[in-house]
Amino acid sequence: MKHQIFKSTDTNVSKFVFEKESTDTDKAIAVEAVLYRYNSYRERTVICCSTQCGCPVGCTFCGTGKFFIRNLTATEIVEQVDTVLKYIDCPTEEIRKFQIMFMSMGEPFLNYKAMEEAIIILSGKYPNAQLLVSTSGPLGQIFWNFDKFITLSIQHKQVGIQFSVHESNDESRARLIPTSTTSLQSIGYLGEKWAESTGRKPFFNYCVHSGNSSQQNITELLDNFNPNIWECTLSVICEKDNSMKNEIEKQIDLIQDFANRMTNAGYSIRVFNPAGQDDIGGGCGQLWYFQQWLNQQKRKQ
Repeated sequence: MKHQIFKSTDTNVSKFVFEKESTDTDKAIAVEAVLYRYNSYRERTVICCSTQCGCPVGCTFCGTGKFFIRNLTATEIVEQVDTVLKYIDCPTEEIRKFQIMFMSMGEPFLNYKAMEEAIIILSGKYPNAQLLVSTSGPLGQIFWNFDKFITLSIQHKQVGIQFSVHESNDESRARLIPTSTTSLQSIGYLGEKWAESTGRKPFFNYCVHSGNSSQQNITELLDNFNPNIWECTLSVICEKDNSMKNEIEKQIDLIQDFANRMTNAGYSIRVFNPAGQDDIGGGCGQLWYFQQWLNQQKRKQ
């Protein structure tokens, strides 16, 4: 795939866009991956790669909307990672904390077979990399494939899982993720099953905003996510437009306050700030170039 690199004013993040022309058997694609460094690539390198072109899930805050082109092959998933790593300044085996996340564009469990194959390949190429799958828990597919995923996680100890929860109750979550996903109670069950089988802790991701950051929201989360089993990632909502730098700064203050109260409730917390959101789209599915590409594809149909 040919690729372009979009540099942020934040020099610690770069967005890669990969394009491939249509063939007799496959549609044209444009997909994105994000490269983060923390202090230095040697200290911590994070790559967020795509598993689909577009996404059928349709989270209301995501720039891909519900416009889905096709699943990526395992080769196309791996190629994103291999290409991005050509631009770091140290050998991958010298990276002290190395994370490859399947969470840029697409729902991994809607392309499970290719994702599983890519994980097997990447675990061999980069044995010091953690391989984190982020899923919304699509109804049906998450249950059909979860036992396979547990087996994969046992065989490859670098594999982790994060559920995109975002809200503390199913009603609010359905407004944010309008397609059918499994319930928060079921996500809690799946995470506990995975933890029991692997001996590792699952994560849930929670997008903090003014409407879901009360003590009542924490109480609701405790009903389904035992802090002795689960770890939590707090993040900001990545809006579709590119005029939100000040909003991110406001939300970070809100997150820090909520994080303190979540910690008091017993949760282990990490905070993710999508650096580069205001100029290259640091969050998943947010690149302005890609949104323009999607509009062009819509006009062709």
